[in-house]
Amino acid sequence: MKLVIGGAYQGKRAYVEEHDSIQKWANGEICPEEEIFSCEGMVDFHLYLRRLLQEGKEQYVREQLIPKLLQENPGIVLVTNELGYGIVPIDPFDRSWRELTGRICTELAEHADEVTRVVCGIPVVLK
Repeated sequence: MKLVIGGAYQGKRAYVEEHDSIQKWANGEICPEEEIFSCEGMVDFHLYLRRLLQEGKEQYVREQLIPKLLQENPGIVLVTNELGYGIVPIDPFDRSWRELTGRICTELAEHADEVTRVVCGIPVVLK
């Protein structure tokens, strides 16, 4: 698994497209929930998590998503925005989503073969 993180519009997907030959992308904002287990790469993983949280699946995300993903799609490339920098949202749901995304990405980084942060189009390899 590879995890690519960074701010919005920083060149994360362009970086992946330059370094990996992803044929089957999923868009976390709109793809069917199960597509994460069959795609080669997912953009907007943070929005995928938001959708699951909106559907009341927080416990599933916290307890089952990562083990299932590691088992069924261990080679996936996940592209996600960093949400932990900046202003803390006033809305309780947005704060919960921000916290959940940070915790899930931290756990994914532990399991990932590679973790890269992209800033202004420049990749910084973290792992």
